[in-house]
Amino acid sequence: MYNIALYLLTIAIWGSTWILAKFQVDSTSALQSVFYRYVIAALLLQGLITTLRSRNRHSLRTHGLFFLLGSFLFCWNYVLFYSATAMGLTTGLIAVIFSLIITMNMVNNAILFKELPEHSTLIGALVGLIGISMVFAEDIATINGQGLYVTILLCVVATYMASMGNMMSKILQRQGISVTGSNGWGMTYGALILLIVVLVFDRPLVLPITVPFISSLLFLSIIGSIVAFWSYLTLLGRVGADKAAYAMIVFPIWALMISWMFEGFVWTPTKLSGVGVILVGNLFVIGRRQKYE
Repeated sequence: MYNIALYLLTIAIWGSTWILAKFQVDSTSALQSVFYRYVIAALLLQGLITTLRSRNRHSLRTHGLFFLLGSFLFCWNYVLFYSATAMGLTTGLIAVIFSLIITMNMVNNAILFKELPEHSTLIGALVGLIGISMVFAEDIATINGQGLYVTILLCVVATYMASMGNMMSKILQRQGISVTGSNGWGMTYGALILLIVVLVFDRPLVLPITVPFISSLLFLSIIGSIVAFWSYLTLLGRVGADKAAYAMIVFPIWALMISWMFEGFVWTPTKLSGVGVILVGNLFVIGRRQKYE
């Protein structure tokens, strides 16, 4: 039941962050938006580690892994996705591209850890990818523009970076380092990288002082980053990168429910059928019940 709770928590939070990200890119650049998000998250996590007196000394090699974790998972992939949003790419197409992370995790897991996915997970992943494509097929059909393919390539690269970040977290957990500790250092390094990039390429720093921007920033920093990444990466360590990544296919459904409630999103028979297919795929990925207990 603990794994199921982590799974549902991840889906609920990340399904809610999509709509809030629009308040960020509408008010400032993608670089600065991600920087503000992770500098707040890093400061809070470092403060938590200090308060709990769980700070440990780590080797340079471990800090190198923290740096890679921060670069892949808390920095460049978000910059690329935020940039794609700012360039006008629909959240539907972004969701479809990001769902490829489950396939990338399977491949990276096999290469780095020599762990092959179960047959049920492979079937579930295929079914889930078909379902997510059905959900957003009508939106994708309306997309056009000269810069479309470049933007799609940015999203594919961002997704692969997120997958590599998953692998870094798995390595750190296998070394006995807690998710909170590794995330704290990873987000710290990610924020430092972003600070340097912003100062070099995106000056001056501008912090919009508006209720929509600040409130969405705090939610994304605390709930969307600290809580959601702890939940997801803890799940990853318990059930494997391939099974945990299926949350990336499921949470767009919740995002669409929120869009339906607040943005007037219209459900069609094709979209509803796609949701049904995703849920069937979910049953394959979860597999036997004891896997998630």
